[in-house]
Amino acid sequence: MPKYQLKINGKNLEADVAADTPLLWVLRDHLGLVGTKYGCGIAQCGACTVHMNGVATRSCILPVSGLENAEITTIEGLSENGDHPVQQAWEEVDVAQCGYCQAGQIMTAASLLKKNPKPSEAEIVRTMNGNICRCGAYHRIREAVKLASTKI
Repeated sequence: MPKYQLKINGKNLEADVAADTPLLWVLRDHLGLVGTKYGCGIAQCGACTVHMNGVATRSCILPVSGLENAEITTIEGLSENGDHPVQQAWEEVDVAQCGYCQAGQIMTAASLLKKNPKPSEAEIVRTMNGNICRCGAYHRIREAVKLASTKI
């Protein structure tokens, strides 16, 4: 099997996996970064969202062979102490119920706010719409994104 050189959370890491192995499984099974969750495996739920070169990307369908020179950030790399404005807002609003989708939700919100620090309600809804929350915490998610936009 080939060895892939990856830049994840600012560190140069190596994965000895098949070329078609999705980034999600490289992160979880080979690198021990388990904050990124498996939800559907077909890029429909958003639980596996990471940043690739700063853009929210679904890791469950992203083959490791296509990541040469890409900078990947996972929920573990978003901030050292969990003090990113989105993470702070998530805690203040008390968004999580079961918490399973939260890493993907937070990574999507952080990508939005990096591109657009003051999004409208419609932009928040449109961006976050692709992330499914089985608990139905959508109102609190939108509230937290709005709050985070005041902290950036």
